[in-house]
Amino acid sequence: MAFLIDIEGIDGSGKGTQAELLRQTLTERGYRVELISFPRYGKTTFARGIADFLNGRFGTLEAVDPFLVSLLYAGDRFESRDWLRDLMEQNQIVILDRYIPSNMAHQGSKRDGEERRELLGWIDQIEYGAYDLPRPNLVLWLDLPVDLAHARIAAKKPRDYTAETTDLQESNLEHLRRTREVYESLAGTEPGWNRIETVSEGRARTQDEIRREIESIVIASLG
Repeated sequence: MAFLIDIEGIDGSGKGTQAELLRQTLTERGYRVELISFPRYGKTTFARGIADFLNGRFGTLEAVDPFLVSLLYAGDRFESRDWLRDLMEQNQIVILDRYIPSNMAHQGSKRDGEERRELLGWIDQIEYGAYDLPRPNLVLWLDLPVDLAHARIAAKKPRDYTAETTDLQESNLEHLRRTREVYESLAGTEPGWNRIETVSEGRARTQDEIRREIESIVIASLG
């Protein structure tokens, strides 16, 4: 069964870029590697529901209960579970551009204290328990300051799931701040997490600097 690597971070942190760079690096080292991006827009029924949510069809970000939203993201992975397991059988490494921790961070950001803990436990039980999705062996969290994330999001190219410049979550600065807060909490308590700083001493690190750090962590983890 493949070694499962999950790359996480708030919007604008460079997850997709670093996931692809890691795929290239590991392939060049002789590994059989597959890269998957969640949500699987255009591929699953639940992903269509996610796109509707992010485009505001069900109401504002605050109006839609995060327990219900979390089921859309979990459902997208449940629809993809057998396909994911097949890829894990066929490859040595599978890289995930967002996974279950993303659901925890984004939805958990909408609650505080005990309500947040309850929601995170609910997502864990639904995705890893009821839906029997595999846990990642390694989580790489690209930590990006929220103000820089907001600037990068504004410069993003159009996506295929929305006609807007930003989606419901990306456009909300407070949501980004609180999502980063949940990521920080998860990184401090969950096993297998590694924090990758994308800014050092007030300077945005280059893609290659981040790539080299990620490569070092992954190679050490693979043994």
